[in-house]
Amino acid sequence: MSIELCREDGVYEGGCELTANWRISRVTLDCLSAIEVSVLWFTEGKGDTDLNVHYFERLEKEQIHRHGLADQQSLSCVLPATPLSYHGRLIRLRWSVRLRLFMTNGREIVTNQPFYLVAVNSSQNGLTAIRSSDCP
Repeated sequence: MSIELCREDGVYEGGCELTANWRISRVTLDCLSAIEVSVLWFTEGKGDTDLNVHYFERLEKEQIHRHGLADQQSLSCVLPATPLSYHGRLIRLRWSVRLRLFMTNGREIVTNQPFYLVAVNSSQNGLTAIRSSDCP
């Protein structure tokens, strides 16, 4: 499984579009019961963990068989202005594109591709945010 963001640096401004491509390999169609693709943020650190899904798509077995697994798939969504990515001493807020496979044997396989959501015209950790319209 692989997820590729349209920006190599993984830095996106709030309100801009995120585009990601994903692909599943080494898994046969008959082994899959569903695929979920989501864009989400979650917190880590002191206190309770929060998680919020911004974009969600689920492909059921019939849809998977129609689309197949040979081709690269894509997702696109406009990111919200907040909450911004944050890495503090007590808490971290992280954004991620998540790909989750549900296998017919009951097993789940998950992969995440993290990215940074920053304020418009700002920089975070020395990385200057460039509008996602600069994506190829």
